[in-house]
Amino acid sequence: MSGPTIEERAELPAGFLAGGLSAGIKASGRPDLGLVVVPGPEPATAAAVFTANLVQAAPVRLSRRNLSQTGGRARAMIVTSGCANAATGPAGDDDQAAIAAAVASTLGVDVETTLCASTGLIGTRLPVGRVRAGLTLLVQESLRDDAAGWEAFGTAIMTTDSRRKTATTTIALPADDLSLRQVRVSGVAKGVGMIHPRMATMIAIILTDAAASPALLAALLREASAATFEQTSVDGDTSTNDTVVVLASGASDAEPPRPGSSEAAQLGVALTAVCRSLARQQAADGEGATTLITCVVTGATDLIDARAVSRAVVRSNLLKAAVHGRDPNWGRVAAAAGAALRPDGSPVDLDPATLTIGLAGSAVFSGLPLPFDAAAVSAAMDAPELLIEVDLGRGSATAEAFGCDLTEAYVLENSAYST
Repeated sequence: MSGPTIEERAELPAGFLAGGLSAGIKASGRPDLGLVVVPGPEPATAAAVFTANLVQAAPVRLSRRNLSQTGGRARAMIVTSGCANAATGPAGDDDQAAIAAAVASTLGVDVETTLCASTGLIGTRLPVGRVRAGLTLLVQESLRDDAAGWEAFGTAIMTTDSRRKTATTTIALPADDLSLRQVRVSGVAKGVGMIHPRMATMIAIILTDAAASPALLAALLREASAATFEQTSVDGDTSTNDTVVVLASGASDAEPPRPGSSEAAQLGVALTAVCRSLARQQAADGEGATTLITCVVTGATDLIDARAVSRAVVRSNLLKAAVHGRDPNWGRVAAAAGAALRPDGSPVDLDPATLTIGLAGSAVFSGLPLPFDAAAVSAAMDAPELLIEVDLGRGSATAEAFGCDLTEAYVLENSAYST
């Protein structure tokens, strides 16, 4: 099944309202409050994946609980930016509960159908009064049913991002009369630091007007996240707040796909394609980054090995530094690949005799070093994206991972993040 066309733009699927504004959480006055609402007669189907970090923020715990209580249904998603509300103890939980209650009260919905996410500095309290006031203004004046509202939401959730991250695609799924309905899948994301595989990587909200059961949506999101967000690394650090949520309104009137059907597979491909685009945009916009690194691994014994090796390459600080210096030092790739571990801690199936490596389109290693024009490869590396190709020669499994170069600007930005 070929992948759908992805456009890096925001298009709000049917059945949603969205918006964003400045509520005064950020001292800069930049937008910091985003809200998505499901105004129809029924809540949206909802699924999420969250951080694996043991220090989990209050909004992560609240959203987990609400999704469990509703069986995967949601009426609203609120995101605050500028304060993580992590490591804030019982008071932080009370703050988050107060914000969820304010959303529910303002919209006239059950509080359990409200999902929350926050991003920003760890260890600071949310200004609940400002959030409440901003929420009231947002609901009264700024919620929209068009791309502008979705874009405003995407802007409001940014922190150190240099640009908004959006991705949209459309597919056709059958209605009950077997005619085809256009279904839109559109996502926005934030995150350019504290990004490393251990769940997702940051905050991403994906909306679709498809219909889907909670179980199917959760399964499709797990698969999409594993192939994209969990294959992305900017700096090797995982956040306390990582959250990826997908909401399905069913407003397209397409029939809910049956698990295992071609329609379910088609929806899964679309969801994965949107997540992949967002993950690539995050890596390309990594703090201080100048180059998106894409590592494609082929010839692995299984998918676990392929993913492990590609992740190991893009997360290597030595490789990332070499990429920044446009140094075609393929030894960094070989060393990173050879150190890759499976999730259970066992080594991957790798034999240097069957290993081949390519940099920027040039073969540089195949069991032994290959002659190549170092100056030409260095010049080819001076581009917005560097493709690293690794063939393990052990099987037929393939995977990819995304990262970025390590620059002086990353160090400078993070040396003064809290001040």
